[in-house]
Amino acid sequence: MAFSDIFKDENEYNEKAIIGFMSFGVMTLTAIIDIVTGAFGKELMIQEFIYNSFVWITLGSFGIAGAEKVMGNGNKTNGSVVVEEPVEDDPYA
Repeated sequence: MAFSDIFKDENEYNEKAIIGFMSFGVMTLTAIIDIVTGAFGKELMIQEFIYNSFVWITLGSFGIAGAEKVMGNGNKTNGSVVVEEPVEDDPYA
């Protein structure tokens, strides 16, 4: 699978989970660097809104990916969603 295949509608990768994992990796790396620099007596200056942005990206990505996994994406066939048509004799449709 080529890198460009990730951006197609039909692939085996969950793009939201990939972005969430990358954002979580940046947050984890920042925390490790902050601990290491703090051990040497230096302060790592990180703007709060930048860190909070990564938190929201991580939570949003994993939240959307988790909700899709739990609720499903609909009945798909060949990239299109199947819509059931009501029966004409059904008075409740």
